[in-house]
Amino acid sequence: MEDRDGYYSANFPNRNIPVTPPGLEAIYSTCRRLYPQQPNPLQVTALVKYWLGGPDPLDYISMYANSGDENRGIPPHWHYISFGLSDLHGDGRVHECNGNEGPSGYGFELTFRLRREPGETNPPTWPAMLMQALARYVFQTENLIYSGDHIPWHIPLDGSESRIQHMLIAEDAQLLPITTPFGTCNFVQIIGICNEELKAAQHWNGPGVIELIRSCPTAGGPWLITDMRRGETIFEIDPHLQEKVDQGIEQEGSNLSGVNSRCYWEEIGEPEFNDNYSEDDKENLLAREMRRSSNEVDRPLISDLESEQIKATLKRGLTNTKPNILPRSKDSDSDHNHSASRKQSFDSTTSSDGPTELLRTRTLDSVHLKFNLEAGSLLPLALKGRLKHDENHPFAAHGLWLQVLLTNDFIVEMIQELDELSNPDEILCPKTYSWPERRMCITILPDEN
Repeated sequence: MEDRDGYYSANFPNRNIPVTPPGLEAIYSTCRRLYPQQPNPLQVTALVKYWLGGPDPLDYISMYANSGDENRGIPPHWHYISFGLSDLHGDGRVHECNGNEGPSGYGFELTFRLRREPGETNPPTWPAMLMQALARYVFQTENLIYSGDHIPWHIPLDGSESRIQHMLIAEDAQLLPITTPFGTCNFVQIIGICNEELKAAQHWNGPGVIELIRSCPTAGGPWLITDMRRGETIFEIDPHLQEKVDQGIEQEGSNLSGVNSRCYWEEIGEPEFNDNYSEDDKENLLAREMRRSSNEVDRPLISDLESEQIKATLKRGLTNTKPNILPRSKDSDSDHNHSASRKQSFDSTTSSDGPTELLRTRTLDSVHLKFNLEAGSLLPLALKGRLKHDENHPFAAHGLWLQVLLTNDFIVEMIQELDELSNPDEILCPKTYSWPERRMCITILPDEN
């Protein structure tokens, strides 16, 4: 608490400590300027604050009634604003105290705009639960959320039968970045999107799809307002938009550099050969072993103890970088990217010892890769635009980390065979693709909600 006392003694010498924490007051002031007629909006409040041991990182989510702008085609809507991803208190109870030179806390707050139904007098509270879920992800993984990111969710955001089942992230339409006593804070807005729009963002880029949504008043419009009753994609509303996506992919490619996925791998057991086996016999035996391996997709790959040991070792860091598991565009704004030294995540472990297996790199003769369907559907994209390697030994393992190097001729072969994954709705899972002569197989597993 020394940092807090130092801040308050310097700025409030008479010890008239403000009732509202300074970081919180900075956001409140911004909201009051935007909504001067709503000084006391409805709020969803964490029952037990995160810094008192509660599960929800956001202290508050304020819900404002926005009248929109009829002349610009902006409908009335509810505007949700979070409090807690930035540093509200400045005393170290949640975020490290880093002065006011860099980002405040994680450097951003979440917002969401939901189309207001006719006659609706109170805002739905489910968006607040969605924002808490995203905040838990940030606190657990220490991965930040940037404008241009896309977030696969795979279920209707409000738990209904809606087609709006995924999210894009943009800068808030009205809230500009602010400077608080504890650093800078940006406001990033959640946009609800359909499955077809998610695929477009993955195969092209998030910012491009966001601009297409802005151009469709019924899909989002200038302020990117989510309408959970929207029954058509932007491509059904305006078929010409698909041509823009296709043209963008052809001219610019995809800026996708990461995807949240389920991925497993294992070394394929080597069959026992003798001198009487021909090369064809050996290849057939290896193919049989691959098929056997692909039928065991449900067996656990590591024990719980091994999992905890691995997490402990990876937490210390095999490298100096953290894995990024949110989809991330290469040109994402990095203004609130900063040191990731933070409070331990919910599932972290304090063990300092890990298995020696993680410290030794070994080469493999053959490998079986397993992906969930969404990740598998992006394999053709990755093969066409990302993977260009030519090495003598294709597989190397370092604990759970696997490196696969593909020769150019093998990439061409894989593109032809995996092209059907570009239409994942037509794939019956699990499905295995095998290349015995390459000593590799890939199994596509069904997505799990």
